[in-house]
Order: sequence, then structure tokens, then C-alpha cells
Amino acid sequence: MAEIRIENLRHSYMASPQSDEDYALKRLSLTWQDGGAYALLGPSGCGKTTLLNLISGLLTPTEGTIRFNGRDVSRASPEERNIAQVFQFPVIYDTMTVYDNLAFPLRNRGVAESDVKARVTEIADMLELTKTLSKRAAGLTADGKQKISLGRGLVRSDVNVIMFDEPLTVIDPHLKWQLRSKLKELHLKTKRTMIYVTHDQTEALTFADQVVVMNLGEVVQSGTPVDLFEKPQHTFVGHFIGSPGMNVLPAEVRAGQALFNGQPIAADNAAVASGNGRVEIGVRPEFVSVASSGIPAEVVRVSDAGRYRIVETRSHGNTIKLLLKEGEAVPEGKMHLSFDPTHTQIYENGWLAGSRR
Repeated sequence: MAEIRIENLRHSYMASPQSDEDYALKRLSLTWQDGGAYALLGPSGCGKTTLLNLISGLLTPTEGTIRFNGRDVSRASPEERNIAQVFQFPVIYDTMTVYDNLAFPLRNRGVAESDVKARVTEIADMLELTKTLSKRAAGLTADGKQKISLGRGLVRSDVNVIMFDEPLTVIDPHLKWQLRSKLKELHLKTKRTMIYVTHDQTEALTFADQVVVMNLGEVVQSGTPVDLFEKPQHTFVGHFIGSPGMNVLPAEVRAGQALFNGQPIAADNAAVASGNGRVEIGVRPEFVSVASSGIPAEVVRVSDAGRYRIVETRSHGNTIKLLLKEGEAVPEGKMHLSFDPTHTQIYENGWLAGSRR
């Protein structure tokens, strides 16, 4: 296992990058503690797989260093880094049995056959592959083949880090939930350093203790799932995390007071806002309530989400969403809304006021 420290890392696929736009991965520094469960979360093309491949050694960084337990491995091979990586699509030996596929990484390192059997049996049981151990991998479904890939990544107990690059893409939804739970269970049991790349917020938030949210080659925020939900550092995080995402409304700040369409709004960080640039109010639907007075709004649409309903309203040409518990009455026509001031934030040029610019 390893502490992973990334220092001033940048990467470009161009031979001679000239500007910041030429870099697929903008400059970043991160530290991941030994034994932690981490996720890289963001939309397609945001740089998360590039970062993963730099950590694994499949790519060499244009600038910066990567350290495992203090040792500079920036130009070391994947083998020298002693990592296991599970890719988006199955990487297996079709002509081998399921057992031999799982055993291969161990046999390749000279592990005693008795230990191979014990480890393969344990991993097969965890992934519900026991009944197929004697079958050739070629005859399995896509789900089954990807479970073998997961097993091959998990079977070794001597690796510094296990990395998963969107490993559940080809898995059906019900099995996804089971395997996420199994991976979390395995992490709690072994305390190995694990990094999980995904564009699915549910996968990231249920697996990881710390989530790194990326966009356009940049780390936008790194924190616990609670941090990302309750205090997004950027409006992108507010939109990307949560279903539905955070309400973002045009605003002004005058003398420490936030205003929406001229109406005062209590916001947690209004006192530290400069009022310069693009000013917006951010509040999640969970913290918007129907009130007897406040922001005038009109119901536009109601969507049933099972345990609650998503109520979409319009106010001064802006959409504001709120959640109502099942059984709560939905106001008809015109209404008023209030925001929980402890969960209402001011953003300036996209960033949380008082934090990074």
C-alpha cells in the first residue's frame, strides 16, 4: 500500500504545448493517504483517465512529480510501481478458465499454489464466480467477463494501489449496486489504497471517502461526499453533484447583503463576498421551502421521484427547484419560497465567495 503524492502535475498530448489550453491535465497537486478509498469524478473528457494513467505509469507526465511513499515514480514503469488496474472493458484470457484467469497474476509472481487456490476461492466467492470457475472465460456474458477483470485486480494482496477505470460500465444496474457494495466491503476489510474513476456520482459517493471532482482538465474540488453536497466550492460541483442539482440564480451583493431581483436574501458567506464579476446565489433544492412570504414564484412542473416530488417553479424568469416529501401538498399557481440561510451561498465567477478565484 502507498501514500500517493502528486506535485505540480501537468500533462499534454502535444509535443510542444504553448498555452494552458494545450494541456489535457492542468496543473494540480494532491495527496492521497495510504489505505484510503478515493474517486475521480467528472464528465467524459475532463482528464480523470489521463490522471489515472499518469499515476499507473501508462503515461509519463509533461511536468511535475508523482511519489509513492515519498519515492519519485514519475518515470517508473507500471511494474516498478506495483499497481493493479481494472479497465472500462474486460481484459481477460478467453481461452483460459475463470479459475486460471484469476490465478494468473499470482502464478506470474511465483505464489505457492496452495495460496493461489485460497486467494482465488476467496475472490470468486466475493464476486459470485464460484460456479463458473471451471468454465472457459470465452463463454461468459459481458457482466461475467468484467467480474473476472475486477477479480484479477483484487486478487493480489501486495500491490501499492488498485485503480478502477469506470469498471462497471458494462454491468447491469442491479449488479452494479452489488459490486459497489462488495468493493466498499473489501476496502474496509483490507484497507488497501483504491482509486475509482467514474462519471457516475452515485458510484463515486457510495464508494469513496474522498472524491476529486474534475472538469476541463482541472480539479474543481476535493472533499468528502458531505463537503461536496453541503458546500460546493464551484457552481459546477453544485450542478454535477445532486439530483436535481443546485439552484444557481443571478444576484447582487451590496454592503454585505445578497439580493435576488432586488430582494434581500440571507446567505452564509455574503459578508465575505466582494460583489465583483458574475455574482450568483447557490442553494440546493433540499434547502428551499414553501413560505408564507419571501420570493414570489409560480409552479411550472411537478415530477414524482418516489419518496419525494421535484417541484419546478419560475421566479423573475429563473428556475428554482425544491423537494416536497411524499404526501405533502403542492401549492397551486403562485406561491412564495424561502432559502435556508445556512445552506445558501454566494458565488463569484463560479467560485464560492471567500475561497479560490
